[in-house]
Amino acid sequence: MKWKTIYFPRVEVMIVFPVLLFLFVGCYTVPETGRTALNVVPDAQLSRLALASFNQLKEEEKVSDDYEMNVRVNRVGKRIARSVGKDLPNADWEFIVFDNDELINAFAMPGGKVGVYSGIFKIATTDSLLAVVMGHEIAHVTARHANQRLSRELLIQFVAFGIDSAMEDSSRESRNAVLTAYGVGTSFGYRLPYSRLSEKEADHLGLIYLARAGYDPVASLEFWRRMEEAETGEKPPQFLSTHPSGENRKDHLLELMPLALNEYEKALQEGKVNYSK
Repeated sequence: MKWKTIYFPRVEVMIVFPVLLFLFVGCYTVPETGRTALNVVPDAQLSRLALASFNQLKEEEKVSDDYEMNVRVNRVGKRIARSVGKDLPNADWEFIVFDNDELINAFAMPGGKVGVYSGIFKIATTDSLLAVVMGHEIAHVTARHANQRLSRELLIQFVAFGIDSAMEDSSRESRNAVLTAYGVGTSFGYRLPYSRLSEKEADHLGLIYLARAGYDPVASLEFWRRMEEAETGEKPPQFLSTHPSGENRKDHLLELMPLALNEYEKALQEGKVNYSK
């Protein structure tokens, strides 16, 4: 059979050009892992948006006045921030504890704004365990995961617009069917896999950061075991989840442990050991 080549001018203009623009203009190399990632939004712009959101959050939610919690978060956060070093050179670090015992969570925003909910202390009973979650969240920032997520969404919208334009002569039902299929395909084949990749990458970088800060990386295995036990409700299959399964996370951490322990040994030799545990 002789194949016939078919050209779609609108698709070439509306899809191929934006894709090439994204690929050649917005590349970033993730520290430690060396992965090339898509980053098209200026980091300074994201940092300004993050600062505004963080300040708004401090007004809307109760900031904890618990002395011990605040001391621990600032102590651990500053040590990890120093271990990050050149991976986030222009960060304006700020560590805040939010008073919410029901929320077992923490987050970090572009620019170095870090929030820890008081509920996390049910699990992070030592500094080493607290360093695991804070290192993980800070790693999302150094890896520019927020920028990558936004860049991917912009690319997805570009392509969707191109598809819709290329099908302008088709019926609305046909266009809706194709765009629906495209949306489902990008969710299962693009968004969710990249979300799991980001979590895996944050585990990788976070483990290195906490080890360099003088915290025992073995604590990561205990922290994520506790987190898994604290989760309620039925867990979806991994391909439907934004996070890797507990078993896969454990295997990945064990694979990285020799590298992390080597960094930890260096920290011990440099006098960075965490005596408070």
